[in-house]
Amino acid sequence: MLSLPIAARGGARFRILCIGAHCDDIEIGCGGTMLKLLECVPQSEVYWVVLSADSVRAREATDSAQAFLDGATAKTIVIKEFRNSFFPFIGATLKEYFETLKATVAPDVIFTHRREDLHQDHQLVSQLTWNTFRNHMILEYEIPKYDGDLGSPSVFTHLSEHVCHRKVAALMAHFKSQLDKPWFDEQTFWALLRLRGMESNSPSKYAEAFYCRKVVLG
Repeated sequence: MLSLPIAARGGARFRILCIGAHCDDIEIGCGGTMLKLLECVPQSEVYWVVLSADSVRAREATDSAQAFLDGATAKTIVIKEFRNSFFPFIGATLKEYFETLKATVAPDVIFTHRREDLHQDHQLVSQLTWNTFRNHMILEYEIPKYDGDLGSPSVFTHLSEHVCHRKVAALMAHFKSQLDKPWFDEQTFWALLRLRGMESNSPSKYAEAFYCRKVVLG
């Protein structure tokens, strides 16, 4: 496996933009990676955007983001109220927001949805991320779901068992409104962490995975 140690930055600020269509997407897709990054790169600044939430889920999302970003030097948490499951039909309004976002934050890396994700909201968020941030490092995370749309990722973050426990425990603790969904359980989250750990030969057996379409070395 080829490793690119982003922790070796000589004390420079590391700016991270996380974008999620729904309230638990970022945590599911890259929560473990965020916990690890904030341990390894303590000078990180995080801009965390959730695009769809009602009042109950907004409280959950805010509390969860605060927990995951506890180690950040600076953090901005934005919870929007775009209509869930209708993103393709309000695309112009979402595009306007992304243009505002581009003028607000200049990230070193962006975590967003995977282009091939079969959820219509996830697809549009991925497209708008690429349309808006055209000269940035973009890593697309994955969300397990009933559609069965998992793919073959090319980038992996090896995670300790301790970090995995923190991620899964935080998901279960903060998103109580989702516990009645048959897929939202510890077994699902651990299964994907273990699968990606096996694929990337993780020493701990666990990993999160991403899809990277463009990267410049040097």
